[in-house]
Amino acid sequence: QVQLVESGGGLVQAGWSLTLSCAASGIIFSLATMGWYRQAPGKQRELVARIFSSGTTNYADSVKGRFTISRDSAKKTVYLQINSLKPEDTGVYYCNRVGLELRPFYSWGQGTQVTVSS
Repeated sequence: QVQLVESGGGLVQAGWSLTLSCAASGIIFSLATMGWYRQAPGKQRELVARIFSSGTTNYADSVKGRFTISRDSAKKTVYLQINSLKPEDTGVYYCNRVGLELRPFYSWGQGTQVTVSS
């Protein structure tokens, strides 16, 4: 049974930093391309960062230079460090295995809410 458990969100001020964590179970984590998706209020969920099994990373243009995705295969955990938070970073953040056409491979976890005040 696949479980994805996100944590680390919160209410923060613009300019602060956060590190989100996602603990995965029930998947062959070391071989999976993992990603962080964000659903901002009133918008569709979008992939903002992904990391391949090799460690190669990709980012959405809107977050390049501020977001850093990383993974710990021994802990089956993927992280998202967010620096210089902006109000437009507000949303629920989810992790998932990234499938074809950047779609999520598994059912969603509960996500973690990030709210950035200006």
